[in-house]
Amino acid sequence: MGDSAYSFSLTTFSRTGKLLQIEYALNAVANGRTALGIAAVDGVVIATDKKFASPLVEGEEVRKVEKITEGSGFVYAGVGPDYRVLVRKARKSAQSYFCEYHETKPVTQLVKSTASVMQEYTQSGGVRPFGVSLLVAGMDGDGVPRLFQVDPSGAYFGWKATAIGKNYVNAKNFLEKRYQDDMELEDAIHTALLTLREGFEGEMNGHNIEVGVVSKVDGKFRLLTPEQIQDYLDEAN
Repeated sequence: MGDSAYSFSLTTFSRTGKLLQIEYALNAVANGRTALGIAAVDGVVIATDKKFASPLVEGEEVRKVEKITEGSGFVYAGVGPDYRVLVRKARKSAQSYFCEYHETKPVTQLVKSTASVMQEYTQSGGVRPFGVSLLVAGMDGDGVPRLFQVDPSGAYFGWKATAIGKNYVNAKNFLEKRYQDDMELEDAIHTALLTLREGFEGEMNGHNIEVGVVSKVDGKFRLLTPEQIQDYLDEAN
């Protein structure tokens, strides 16, 4: 009996020790729009391609970069509705933490609680894994910029720079060549946009790219406006 006999079971390991539904969830991530993140010395940037299949789509209502707490944000690659569920759970978890401790939930705690939710969905009957990988940007209590990746299995990793979604291999290779340990936030934003441009079909502008940044100056996470993104693109040209 081959692995295919186990491919519809979430909670049963195959003979080779794999949970195949998690591998299929990773395939859903790999088919999603490219998203990437870069941790600089004075902040973190996360960015994604927000190109739509039709020009008739009302793009203002579609958000791929989401603010979770005052100092942290998410971006995803994969299945959009699954992402909305995780965003909602993360915000509720952050609010509960604030009510109990009267301080913003540190980004490492946010990552751990979100990863725990995703892991639960790999070990429960009657559910399926989340079809998304997340990039989480934020500042920890020590003021150090942090970038994490959380996968459908519930595994999470800290990164200096990484990419997920379609064309992630080429994007990672590009980041490996361009990344420097002393990179500042402004350089990181330019590098993020250049990396997205490598695999972008058509012309990039302020409306088909989303960028979120958290700066060491104030520790606040914010989304760049389309006008600000366009300014960065014009500088790159």
